[in-house]
Amino acid sequence: MPQLPAALPGQLLQWYDENRRILPWREKPSPYRTWISEVMLQQTRVEAGIAYFERFTAALPDIPALAAVEEQQLLKLWEGLGYYSRARNLKKAAIQLMQEHNGQLPADFAALCRLPGLGEYSAGAIASIAFDIRVPAVDGNVLRVTARLMNDARNIEDTAVKKEFRQIVWEVLPQHRVGDFNQSLMELGALICLPNGRPLCESCPVRDLCQNLRQAQRHRNGDGVQKVLGDDRSRDSLQRYRYGGARHIFI
Repeated sequence: MPQLPAALPGQLLQWYDENRRILPWREKPSPYRTWISEVMLQQTRVEAGIAYFERFTAALPDIPALAAVEEQQLLKLWEGLGYYSRARNLKKAAIQLMQEHNGQLPADFAALCRLPGLGEYSAGAIASIAFDIRVPAVDGNVLRVTARLMNDARNIEDTAVKKEFRQIVWEVLPQHRVGDFNQSLMELGALICLPNGRPLCESCPVRDLCQNLRQAQRHRNGDGVQKVLGDDRSRDSLQRYRYGGARHIFI
């Protein structure tokens, strides 16, 4: 099985500390706010989700409030985000948490997976970010970053490949700051390692670890690769993505 470099967590966390986006669920963290943000961003761009998140958490600041809210108010708060099943599942999960966990999110990955609306990725994100549980959170950004770092040309939408990549990320997780590391991988994919052949390699904090870039440099003609990746449009793109971008993007 391929492996990610052992140096990846240290280099990426250092970059993340200096370059992470300022987002409301990061600045005032709590398990509840992490949960709401992860569900809200399943089908919503980060930049579009901020205002909805702040409105939602102001009206429903905790699990008891979410469990008790009338559906009409709940859907009004969700209006504009679409995929209303996400909102209904939040309320179902809140009721379940009141009944089974004293109104608290459990610090347990398997228990989180059993909540309505949470899959392996969302449960992993909540577990690692909110509770520092050593479990990966592998979304489209992480799949793309991982594939490029290892120069793995397989289809990252293939179920077996996704499963293998999740295990590969798991093996390189640090013992502490797991949530920050998971977020740093997502952040790298949103800000630097962009989809559709436009990665900002000259700005990448782990370019020295990237097998895909290494191969591209070996096969470039003249200054083609570095010239294209180093132009002003790439730097402008970095500024645009610094404050927003999709969380779940595939190649």
